[in-house]
Amino acid sequence: MPERADAAPPRDIWITGIGILSSLGEGPEAHLAALEQNAVHADAATFAPFVIHPLPAVDFDKQIPKKGDQRQMEPWQRIGVYAAGLALESAGLKGQPDILSRTDMIVAATGGERDIAVDDAIMAELAAGQADDKAIDDKAINERLMTDLRPTLFLAQLPNLLAGNISIVHGVTGSSRTFMGEEAAGIDAVRLAHARIAAGQSDIALVGGSYNAARKDMLMLYEFGGFNLKDRFAPVWERGPAGGLALGSMGAFLVLEAADHARARGAAPFAKLTAVVSDRSRRGSPDDVQQTLSRLWDRIGAAAADESRTAVISGATGAEPATAAEHAFLQQRGSLPVRATGSRIGHGFETQFPMNVALAALAVRQGRLFPATPGTGAEAEMPAPLARAVVTGVGHWRGEGLALVERIEGAADAG
Repeated sequence: MPERADAAPPRDIWITGIGILSSLGEGPEAHLAALEQNAVHADAATFAPFVIHPLPAVDFDKQIPKKGDQRQMEPWQRIGVYAAGLALESAGLKGQPDILSRTDMIVAATGGERDIAVDDAIMAELAAGQADDKAIDDKAINERLMTDLRPTLFLAQLPNLLAGNISIVHGVTGSSRTFMGEEAAGIDAVRLAHARIAAGQSDIALVGGSYNAARKDMLMLYEFGGFNLKDRFAPVWERGPAGGLALGSMGAFLVLEAADHARARGAAPFAKLTAVVSDRSRRGSPDDVQQTLSRLWDRIGAAAADESRTAVISGATGAEPATAAEHAFLQQRGSLPVRATGSRIGHGFETQFPMNVALAALAVRQGRLFPATPGTGAEAEMPAPLARAVVTGVGHWRGEGLALVERIEGAADAG
């Protein structure tokens, strides 16, 4: 359908706030410093044989002052509410109810945590029943679940509770949307926020998510699929034919804003979010992912960019065959320098894409790509100044997406 002659052109979207929390620390400065130093904080002992990237100690009081609010949140929710507060603070929105009341919110997050004590008790009862040749039937298990689980457990598992807590704690009361569905959910959360602002349906949005890697239930879930990295840490590109992902605790929120709206309130940008696209290939063969990424690459206009000043911030998980397919695609892009953030902070599923958009914006703003991960031949140094970054998201099982983040001249003092 042809566009109407009087249709307004899409608006530029700026990233005016960044709130990030990971194993490397909290905030832009801590992350840039850790990336420059090639810091990696991987733990192969706490949940051995599984490797995770845990959070350092966090003073949640700084962004969630009421202890009562903290007590009713599970760890993944505290991480998310904290990161959202950092983003709002970064954008100069804290204590601004007139703007917060019309700030839209899009949250992508996984499910909440299981009641491990109840699971353990039922599993012990099942094992005892088998030993005594007295199997427990489904009715008995259902009765245990109905009597032992707290009534709010299911509600606490939903990502819209995270959105609700952000609204309560930080006063973000515009429209609210939540996504759940691993990597693809995080990509589409950013894509939708970008599309709404570009179309004039929104002026400003808070978008992001959170993930807690220190969970026995999630480690067990991904081990059932054979996805976990075990025994020792290795960079994403060096995990061998079997692959493996190292779960990473993280929270990442972005404030996306129409450029004219940001100028009107005197907000300085980190970078421009030029395009966000997503798809879902059939993955019937290794070529499917490459073909999908190639189409998305053309859609964001990356092929027309000056490659000497362009880099790739990759969300490669380490799981196979997805990681090998993404690597093959990136090799076809020639000499573009690549950085897989999973080698530094682990993998946070829904949160990985907004986190990588944030890291791309920080690198683009300073005009310099952080060093390559040691011990891998897949990442080359970048001598030229950095002007733009393509952010990739290839799900460990499904979902692909790309974003283009570009430098705004004069934005070096933002944030």
